[in-house]
Amino acid sequence: MLIVDSHTEGEPTRVILEGGPDLGSGPLSERAACLEREHKDFYRSMVVEPYGQEAMVGVLLVEPVDPECVTGVIYFDAAAVIGMCGHGTIGVAATLAYIGKIGIGSYKIETPVGIVEVTLSDKNTVTVKNIDSYRFQKSITVDVEGIGKVTGDIAYGGNWFFLVDDSPTPVLPNNIRSLTETGIAIREAIYAQNITGDNSGIIDHIVLYGPALTQKGHTRNFVLCPDDAYDRSPCGTASSARLACLAADNLLSAGDEIYQESTIGSGYTLSYQMSTNPSSSSKASIVPSITGQAFITREATLIFNPSDPLKNGVVLEA
Repeated sequence: MLIVDSHTEGEPTRVILEGGPDLGSGPLSERAACLEREHKDFYRSMVVEPYGQEAMVGVLLVEPVDPECVTGVIYFDAAAVIGMCGHGTIGVAATLAYIGKIGIGSYKIETPVGIVEVTLSDKNTVTVKNIDSYRFQKSITVDVEGIGKVTGDIAYGGNWFFLVDDSPTPVLPNNIRSLTETGIAIREAIYAQNITGDNSGIIDHIVLYGPALTQKGHTRNFVLCPDDAYDRSPCGTASSARLACLAADNLLSAGDEIYQESTIGSGYTLSYQMSTNPSSSSKASIVPSITGQAFITREATLIFNPSDPLKNGVVLEA
């Protein structure tokens, strides 16, 4: 299994160049569903111990349907195949540059939820123009066990998010465990109260916001991912959802930039333009831009021994 690892603002990405399963040649959404349905052992083993680590997102490079795209990609973490990943896309662009497939310039990449554009400014700096993003509902209050009432917005940025402006737990780097427990409790409350995104979209990401800890920062966030790991970067799709909420509330004008801090102190430069594409949602959509840096950390061949009892990853069962 030929892989290239990188990190984007601290969040690891593993790009699989060779050795993935045959998913056919249909639409990427169908191929992603096939990976989810038929190859869980494969994708899980790529990103969990002993071959990976809890924060890692995997990216399987596949042939795109659209010939204008430089590649197709399918993203996954330990819990699920995911529709879009902002930090992963930045990592993909840096990886494609590292292996000599792209140079400085702009390129299209096909994902299961649509086509995104990446602009490589240098070998590490990438801007992702994400798919159309929008706020679905504002100020939804959930009753969270052990915490009380928590109010947040539901928004889409390639994945579904519940975004809490005033985190009940301080968003500080020494609060990771408490923030994780808070995020899990909020998500469980959302599930228990049957709260979903548009078209019954599953809200599997929770974002908690607090004051910025640097002068240039707009806010600092904590992002809980579906596998209960936290995003070391500010999360590209969460940032897209955040921009949609700021736009809807007239708190940020199109073209203006903000710097979104992550829990660990890294960050993305964010901006947006209004979308001109028809949307299946009745909500106004934006086109987010996310700029960050990715650095290659490893080029390797993963060896999965058939006799290894942990070849499919460590599973902790009660």
